[in-house]
Amino acid sequence: MSQATPPADISSDDKLWSLLSYILTPIVPIIILLLEDKKNRPFIKAHYMQALVLGVALWVINFVLSFVFIGCITSVLTLILLIVYGVKAYQGEYINIPVITDFVKKQGWA
Repeated sequence: MSQATPPADISSDDKLWSLLSYILTPIVPIIILLLEDKKNRPFIKAHYMQALVLGVALWVINFVLSFVFIGCITSVLTLILLIVYGVKAYQGEYINIPVITDFVKKQGWA
């Protein structure tokens, strides 16, 4: 799920923005897109587009399933998943989300 140890040039600010990208998706990734100094940082760039695509996909899935009881369960699982990814990003890890990471890399966003 994660790659090797993080490079030394990752600042605590980069880690915080990456954490917030997952926890407060899709709002924070959109804000990062508007901040020129943040969107080009390699560590933040590796996370914020994944968080944006993952957040939008999970919001759509939760919306569709909200009409059924299982929507309550998936909403809680979504929150837990985003917190886990956020904590891993804050620890300085690069996260490999199975379908999302490949999609983001093929689009040239990361």
